[in-house]
Formats: sequence, C-alpha cells, structure tokens
Amino acid sequence: MSGGPRDERTRSPRRGMCAAVLSLEAITLGLTTPVMVSVTGVELGTALWVGLGLTVACLVLAGMLRAEWAYGVGWLIQAAAIALGTVVPLMFFLGAVFGLLWGTAYFLGRKIERERAAAFAAYDARRGA
Repeated sequence: MSGGPRDERTRSPRRGMCAAVLSLEAITLGLTTPVMVSVTGVELGTALWVGLGLTVACLVLAGMLRAEWAYGVGWLIQAAAIALGTVVPLMFFLGAVFGLLWGTAYFLGRKIERERAAAFAAYDARRGA
C-alpha cells in the first residue's frame, strides 16, 4: 500500500519531471521518423532506426531514472535530439527546447530534493525522532 509519509520522503520530484520530459520528447522524436523519410529523403530503414530508436530510448530511460547514471544518458539523448537537426533542421530548435526542459527539470528537481530533505530533517529534529 502506498501513500504514507515514507512515500512522500522518498518520492523524487526530479525523477518525475525528467520522466515527463522524456515521455513528451519520445512523441516528438517518433514523429521525426516520417519526416525523415518523406521530407528529407532518408532511407526508411535508417529513419526507423534513428527515429524509433530514440523514441524507445526515451521511454525506456524514463522508467530507469531511479539510477543516477540514467540522468547522464538523458543528457546524451538531449544532444542526439539536437544533432538530429542536421537531418531535420527543425530539430535544432525542438532539440534545444527539450534540452532546456530537461535541464530545468534536472536542476530544479535536485533543488527541490535538497530543500525537502532539509525540511524533513528540521521536522524530525523538532519532533525528536
């Protein structure tokens, strides 16, 4: 059963926000696949590997954010999304937007985690726990 005070202390706002960014980015990256084929003339096999590969990577990584190393891989995905702009020029912009969202979620989430840990420590100290 969940919903107790321990769940609130262990729930990671950084993980939740970063997973949301990756999930939305997966949609965008998946939609680049038909654009690569129809607009830029990339071969179907290559477009599927790149577009759908990045889509699957985002979705899998969103579920693996309990591990600290996964955030490093998230930064790599942001770089890959921006680099996709060499094939689909709009991805320079969209990749930068998602990179900014990822960075904001990552750094703001870490700040919230630190402040929340300090608040719980102060609360525990007042209660004598």
